[in-house]
Amino acid sequence: MSIGIVPQPVSTTDNRSIYRGGGLDALSLQNCSYDATVSPDNAEKRRLSAFGGVAALSLDAMASVAYGPEAIVLVLAAAGSHGLGFTLPVSAAIVVLLAVLVASYRQLIAAFPDGGGAYAVARRHLGDRAALIAAASLVIDYILNVAVSVAAGTAALTSAIPAAHAFTLEIALGVLFLVTVVNLRGISAGAKVFAVPTVIFVVAVGFVIVSGLIRAVPDTSVPVAEPTTVSTVGVLLLLKAFAAGCSALTGVEAIANATPEFRRPRIRRAQRAELTLGVTLGMLMLGIAALIHRFDIRPRAGVTVLAQVTEGAVGHGMAYYVVQSATVVLLALAANTSFGGLPQLMNVVAADNYLPHRLTRKSATGVHREGVLVLAGAAAVLLVVADGAMNTLVPLFAIGVFIGFTIAQIGLVTHWSAVRGRHWRSRAVLNGFGALLTGFAAITVLAMKASEGSLLVVVLLGVLTVLMTLVRRRYRRDSLREHQPMEIGRTPILRRRQPLVARGVVLVPVAEASLVSVLAIRRAQAFGREIHAIHVFSPDEDREEFATAWRSHHPTVRLVELDGDDVSTAIVHYVRARELDDDLLVVVADTDCDSASRILCAGRAHDLTRAISRDTDALVARIRLRIVPPRDRD
Repeated sequence: MSIGIVPQPVSTTDNRSIYRGGGLDALSLQNCSYDATVSPDNAEKRRLSAFGGVAALSLDAMASVAYGPEAIVLVLAAAGSHGLGFTLPVSAAIVVLLAVLVASYRQLIAAFPDGGGAYAVARRHLGDRAALIAAASLVIDYILNVAVSVAAGTAALTSAIPAAHAFTLEIALGVLFLVTVVNLRGISAGAKVFAVPTVIFVVAVGFVIVSGLIRAVPDTSVPVAEPTTVSTVGVLLLLKAFAAGCSALTGVEAIANATPEFRRPRIRRAQRAELTLGVTLGMLMLGIAALIHRFDIRPRAGVTVLAQVTEGAVGHGMAYYVVQSATVVLLALAANTSFGGLPQLMNVVAADNYLPHRLTRKSATGVHREGVLVLAGAAAVLLVVADGAMNTLVPLFAIGVFIGFTIAQIGLVTHWSAVRGRHWRSRAVLNGFGALLTGFAAITVLAMKASEGSLLVVVLLGVLTVLMTLVRRRYRRDSLREHQPMEIGRTPILRRRQPLVARGVVLVPVAEASLVSVLAIRRAQAFGREIHAIHVFSPDEDREEFATAWRSHHPTVRLVELDGDDVSTAIVHYVRARELDDDLLVVVADTDCDSASRILCAGRAHDLTRAISRDTDALVARIRLRIVPPRDRD
């Protein structure tokens, strides 16, 4: 007699099936935590408001006004005064691209509220390969953003304090450590900490712009620029200036990637934050460009363009030092954008088995702790390799994000064509136009920075894509092993006589009806007569589909159905309620795995065992199931 266990795919929002791993590791894909119990109300309070989202996820974009216009000026200065006259037109072109991106990403937030940004769009509409390219490009750019932002803030500080120049790397690593610690406390905590410097910077730069536009001539303390040789402004020079200035657009996608981190209603709050970011950044960019043209600002050794603009608008008094101090702080803290966006992106990618499931875990503060640590570790490696030098890292910056921009726009065109809802044609046209603009920008940035190391980003993108494919292949191999048909009499643990001697209640947390659940329940029967299986349903899981599969394969075992985003909270609360009347034993099953699988698994069995032991009086038994892979499958 044989019992055929048919694997039950887990339904997702885009009708894809994902492998949920073996044993309790499968529960990691429900975006939950076993580290501590957190009530839903407290969890919601830890999420972001619209303003908090701007503070936590837009520091990178806001800080770009300190180096975006300067990058344009440095390129156009090669053509003298005539070239610098194109600063405002080039900045206006970048702001137009910004407006298209903001409009597109507001649509993306509504269409894909579960986060993931370009990866989520490509995964549904463009296939796995495009999705992996989008994910890899964003991962690379987020890591580079942290390294460049910290290095830029350190450079601004060492410029003001020359004696600190010898400790550039140590200062950079110290700033990175500070930002990491703040983000480990929770994204809302980071938003509260970083809200003040963000507001000060925006208000200060806005005051500089208004003062500069009102002032008839620049402050007399500003040195008069030496005349330069006028040369012809060619198309290639304008394209190079455009490519350099596009660095100001990095960070626009972060809000869409982290939409689940917002409070309800999440879509509306995230869209409001995206619009606030776009309007603020666009006004600051155009205002600074206008003052550059008005004051005839040119590159000066040791003095940034923003510093010259500030000095020309408000002089060299207290306002000047407030703007410079705010700029230094914001540049150093701009890395926070990546800490808000990348862990959430990696959570989505890991849920599709392209990254280790450990990246889906959340701590008691609602943070994807492993994602934060991976990001900090990778950025620290870059800083050490570059010795904290910003100029070494800048040429690699902003390439990946435009690849992600383009893939997202193409995916949205396909999305609207398939959905065909209200105003779908106008939305498709907008995203199509955006795809042309961002695609052109991606090619321009890649070509113009080829001699500066941009091709290295392409190589890294390919390597990361291959690695994610290998991770997916390994998870598929584990899935085939754990969902093979089982025959009673041939499986060693089922040949044992099950002594039913205990009188307590045995609870068995399960993720799905599979070979793992059958073996776990059979082992649990050795400890008690009354066996109850527990399954926690995530918000997007099909309850009826799971219940039907369970009744089909486990008709005599009662299934306790719980709800919650946090599996740990749900199980611990249930155990607390039951232990008042019954002696309980919780059997936590885990599959045997080799060293590679231990790296990829989420470690949920260990965490659940620890949580139940710490927060309840129930007994816990952790059992290891040894499942041999089928010989005829890879």
